[in-house]
Amino acid sequence: MSSAINVNTPDSPASAPVQPQNGQISTASGKAILTAEEIQKLLPHRYPFALVDRIIEYIPGKRAVGIKNVTFNEPHFQGHFPGRSIMPGVLIVEAMAQVGGIVLTQLPEVEGGLFLFAGIDKVRFRRPVVPGDQLVMTVELLCIKRRRFGKMQAKAHVDGQLVTEGELMFSLVD
Repeated sequence: MSSAINVNTPDSPASAPVQPQNGQISTASGKAILTAEEIQKLLPHRYPFALVDRIIEYIPGKRAVGIKNVTFNEPHFQGHFPGRSIMPGVLIVEAMAQVGGIVLTQLPEVEGGLFLFAGIDKVRFRRPVVPGDQLVMTVELLCIKRRRFGKMQAKAHVDGQLVTEGELMFSLVD
């Protein structure tokens, strides 16, 4: 029988935000903790599927906040939808998952391998995301099972308004 490790409980030790080697820290102005280039060193995604422009907040083993600047020249807007560009919901969920990947790939007890979706629950889309929007995605690690499965709570906001939320499950594959 496997046991789950709850990571966001009142009894869990507080972790300080990470300070990367380049010395950048999170600020209210949205200064990057991790740039796009640093994110590429951690995640395997590449254009056109790299959907996180920067990480602006990071608490090791707990949560990350990422930014996606939505621009009109992204390839999916050509057909989704002509005359009324709307970011596909699956890409919003994927962007949130990539922010979650930053948390998962940095866990000390999880080394190597690739995290893939194992499930998506309770996802709701509250309003469309369109070119010109800045998607601010917050992903919190809820638990890890057998060092191979993770569950996260994800939320995406534009201009302070909730646009998407849901639970994301991941599985580590070799």
